[in-house]
Amino acid sequence: MSSPANSYEELWVGLGSRSYPIWIGSGILGQLAAALSRVEFPRRIAVVSNPTVASFYSEPLLSDLRSADYKVELIQLPDGEQFKTLDTLNQLFEALIRGNYDRHCGLIALGGGVIGDMVGFAAATYLRGVPFVQVPTTLLAQVDSSVGGKTAVNHPLGKNLIGAFYQPRHVHVDVDTLVTLPSRELSSGLAEVVKYGVICDREFFVWLQQHGPNLLSLDPAALVLAVKKSCQTKANVVESDEKESSLRAILNYGHTFGHAVETLSGYGNCRHGEAVAIGMVVAAELSRRLGRCEPADVAAIKSLLVSFKLPVYPPSFSLDAYLEAMGRDKKVKDGRLRFILNLGIGDCEIADITDPEPLFAAILQDLIPG
Repeated sequence: MSSPANSYEELWVGLGSRSYPIWIGSGILGQLAAALSRVEFPRRIAVVSNPTVASFYSEPLLSDLRSADYKVELIQLPDGEQFKTLDTLNQLFEALIRGNYDRHCGLIALGGGVIGDMVGFAAATYLRGVPFVQVPTTLLAQVDSSVGGKTAVNHPLGKNLIGAFYQPRHVHVDVDTLVTLPSRELSSGLAEVVKYGVICDREFFVWLQQHGPNLLSLDPAALVLAVKKSCQTKANVVESDEKESSLRAILNYGHTFGHAVETLSGYGNCRHGEAVAIGMVVAAELSRRLGRCEPADVAAIKSLLVSFKLPVYPPSFSLDAYLEAMGRDKKVKDGRLRFILNLGIGDCEIADITDPEPLFAAILQDLIPG
């Protein structure tokens, strides 16, 4: 497979006056200035990144933008999920205030999901709102967190508990940035890709089974197709339910238990996609026990995740610890756990779990070795 350099696929997230394009391609980072012009982005820009990503991409990006007459500066934040906090967010606010950025400025998030979430939250709240653009450089951010307008920081008691819904002006996905991504981070992103196949698209799930080696070897055409399919699925859901009052909750398949794994493990010790992979296996087991899928479906999900070098067994925390962490999840409603259950592969439903203790006790007993 090969993909023409510098060409791109364009999708739209249709949200009325808040609609925005997603450009997806190979070798299109240098076309960001054209994209910004298309959406009439402000001329004064703060590019926010971390030292790791900035060392690869900030210099050419800033140079391209300056050549197009944008006034642009780089702000760097610490790298890692453990820094996705209000303290780090305050560092960004201080840099913007000291730099005299006003309401006619714009922010660009150059990095993975941590940078994207924090910059989006900063954009939503700085001077009561300034525009921002997502330039995701990890697969997980490209297929999930950069699209849909969820922005947040973590709290020690739970993931993404402090945030806002705030849509970007544009999302710019260059799959070539994945060549600098550690293999563990690539696998983490593939967990979210698998999620879309399980909940919405059996044909895509089968395609992933067939083309896994192409994705792991960073074939540009395979990556563009996987990112496009994932973003289109998410865009369709977000257009129907922007603020997660109902349908959008299906995108959290694997996340309720996955977020508990992240919280209990300590942010940064278990990657988000790794935790989601574990959460998907738990969700599939729950679905099987409730009669929503067959053992063969659980085995297929587990096998695909393993082929992408992802963990599928929960860490050995206690049942009480898991129940307490899940009880603080944003998707809890009236004290009941809301879980996304897969209906075979390619469909799903939202279910309230009124008595989770015996179900999860049995699941953990089966999945946790020893």
